[in-house]
Amino acid sequence: MRTRARLHDLSYLPLRRLLVVSRPALWINTVGTLVMGVWLTGRLYTLDPGVLALLLYLTLPFNLLIYGLNDLSDREEDARSSRKGGWQGARLTVAEGGPLLRATLAINLPALVALAVLLPPAASLLLAVSAVLFVAYSLPPLRLKGRPFLDGLSNVAYALPLALPALALPALALRGAVPWWPLLALMAYAVGKHAFDAAQDIPADREAGTRTVATVLGVRGTAAYALAWFAVAGALLLPVSLLTAAALWLTCGGMAVALLRDPTPVRAARLYPLSIVTPWIVGAVAGVGLVYLLARGLWTGL
Repeated sequence: MRTRARLHDLSYLPLRRLLVVSRPALWINTVGTLVMGVWLTGRLYTLDPGVLALLLYLTLPFNLLIYGLNDLSDREEDARSSRKGGWQGARLTVAEGGPLLRATLAINLPALVALAVLLPPAASLLLAVSAVLFVAYSLPPLRLKGRPFLDGLSNVAYALPLALPALALPALALRGAVPWWPLLALMAYAVGKHAFDAAQDIPADREAGTRTVATVLGVRGTAAYALAWFAVAGALLLPVSLLTAAALWLTCGGMAVALLRDPTPVRAARLYPLSIVTPWIVGAVAGVGLVYLLARGLWTGL
């Protein structure tokens, strides 16, 4: 009877558990990117139903797609990782796998269909590309997480929400243009950050037999690789904002240099909290400057 009760209890996952899996501390990577994209259209805010629906979707549902599938596929590595089991990611039991997969699909598939109705085709297609990249990162047959260098390059999906408002609001966007310089900079940043964050997991990934950009390059090589991408990201921001480029170089470049000086997984783990807050720091610098220009009517687009 007790076994049956336990199985019944795991026929679904409570909202609290789904929230843990979705890693709310990282929602800034999706929600903040969309908000920045709205500002880049020349508006401080919008009441467009499609964009508001996007904003809601990029909270729990989309992050559950990103991290829920990732946790499902990484159970073996996560079981060996001391940082999992809290705000840095869930440590799933075998019994939670099926309920989590069902919940992820039940929340995401109807939402994506509804957004396809609300949004213009170009915005719907870009959102679908982002979702597919995250699925391909975690799940077979592609399982890009286990394909060195493709694992990080697929993380450009984090940057794509920046372009969604320009595609969803072409009549409002300045010249209807996608903000290419910030978009490319954010893509470069995402590739570098993925590599940097993977450095701390090298022992667990190697033990589990998972090949990543970090296991191939080692800690020192990964730090140098991440630093190169951060340098490119800052350079791409220069045409838009020198201050934002400097903030990115100081925070992201600084932590990469710190890891180069002490290239160990332990050092990478200690620097990881800084990596988590870099979107807040760089985003705040960019956002404050952009909002100031919008409020004064000085922003003319890219």
